[in-house]
Amino acid sequence: MDQRVKGSKVDFRLYLITDRKVLSSQFSLLTSVEQALEGRVKAVQLREKDLGIRELLDMAYKMRELTRKYDAKLFINDRVDIALSVDADGVHIGRQSMPVHAIRRIAKDKLLIGVSTHNINEALEAEEAGADFITLGPVYETPSKLKYGKPIGVDAIREVKSKVSIPVFAIGGIKENNVREAMNAGADGVALISGILAAEDIKQKTIKFLELLK
Repeated sequence: MDQRVKGSKVDFRLYLITDRKVLSSQFSLLTSVEQALEGRVKAVQLREKDLGIRELLDMAYKMRELTRKYDAKLFINDRVDIALSVDADGVHIGRQSMPVHAIRRIAKDKLLIGVSTHNINEALEAEEAGADFITLGPVYETPSKLKYGKPIGVDAIREVKSKVSIPVFAIGGIKENNVREAMNAGADGVALISGILAAEDIKQKTIKFLELLK
């Protein structure tokens, strides 16, 4: 199945973001991510903010080996140094992170850069700064995004897509029963955490989402 976003270096529609705290199975994070990779997810962001630098680096090396095995992209949350150390495909940053222009200076063209955004102004800023893609949300209500306020809804996707040209990934509360609504509003793809990793059968859940994203 072609997962590419037209006219972009971003060649995936399903963006898996890790959080080992949401795992519902007895499996480790690496095993859980491998199940998603078996289901043909093609982009994984390692986002384990509570790990120390050595633990995170060790996890990143293992995740790099795993994603390479399945021909999938690996993004590292926030840590440009770790992304470069493990030869990751990109980094994903927030408003408190190193700015895009500084990452470009350090990494040259080695890293794709994703930026977390929550409204039209942040989306425009990210594109102007040179981001390769953005996540936008929370679109729907979700415990992991409560600190970002009320859900922005699918109308925010329409507004952002009318103003920016880089790929937009809907994030926050994305489930099987609303993924089509987000895509019909113009999203180029969706970013998921618990929607996949909290599933009893991660591989089958990944396959199901990819079917819905066709």
